Amino acid sequence: MTETRRGLPAAALLAGLLLAAPLALAPRAAGAQALDLTQGGPVEVTATDGIEWRQQEQVVIARGNARAVRQGITLTADRLIARYRPRAGQPAAAGGADTPMSGGEIWRLEAEGNVRIDSATDHAEGDRAIYDMDQAVLVMTGRALKLTTPENVLTSRDSMEYWPQRRMAVARGAAVVVTQDQRRIAADTLVGYFLEQGAGAPQQAAAPARNGAATPGQGSQLERVEAFGNVEIRTPGEVVRGDRGVYSEVTGMARLLGGVRITRGDNQLNGQEAIVNMRSGVARLVSTPGQRVQGLIIPQQGQQALQPQGQPQGQPQGQQGQGQPR
Repeated sequence: MTETRRGLPAAALLAGLLLAAPLALAPRAAGAQALDLTQGGPVEVTATDGIEWRQQEQVVIARGNARAVRQGITLTADRLIARYRPRAGQPAAAGGADTPMSGGEIWRLEAEGNVRIDSATDHAEGDRAIYDMDQAVLVMTGRALKLTTPENVLTSRDSMEYWPQRRMAVARGAAVVVTQDQRRIAADTLVGYFLEQGAGAPQQAAAPARNGAATPGQGSQLERVEAFGNVEIRTPGEVVRGDRGVYSEVTGMARLLGGVRITRGDNQLNGQEAIVNMRSGVARLVSTPGQRVQGLIIPQQGQQALQPQGQPQGQPQGQQGQGQPR
């Protein structure tokens, strides 16, 4: 066969191809719903406006409601590019007529326009996306980047990475995570780590799913979030800011470090470390040896007084004092 470009006409509605893809690095527990396209099995590529096969470039291009489906995970976009190569150890097809179905494997998926990737429980969206099968990473860019799980919503401005094998997501640029009970953590960069599903994860400690208690296979469950740069946590009564921090979904506690400021109305405490209970909404400034804490307390605000941890309730406020060790 000498033809190097082959198109499936638009008249063939939802024309499809079955393409192989690299095998998974590790098996995934049955019922897991992470957005993982790196698992074994074929990838079905369909489109409403036709599929073009560029043999010499080893590329398949699907246009118009393009869709790639693999083991319950669906990637959709206006335009989808699947890059394939001969599978290692497989002989080349006779006459160089290698096809995606004759020993080839997908190593990269590129999606453009209205990109969405869905499992039964998890969802991600953006303008553009690249799914690198070798590195096992999905990188999304464009506007309104979002990753949604049954318990949390993660958004960002510049980019979002999802590493299914590492159970990790990285949001860059005005990143925000909102918990199921509407607690909010914002930073320049947020790194979220998810519990392993079906691998002995402490399901009883995870946040409940929307329709009841969390169970294995009910989507990605956030374990902790690490925040870097201009960190801000808002509770019903306070705003806590710092340079970096970490939040545990399991305990509901957050710890902020560096240039910490706790603000409640016109009152403010400054220090180097704070502990925030995201479930009760209580923030405490932690005094450290050799460091001074500062407080600006405006009287007659009708608000609960801010107190550094370890400061007696009867001590006069609005004065600078030597912090107490934890």
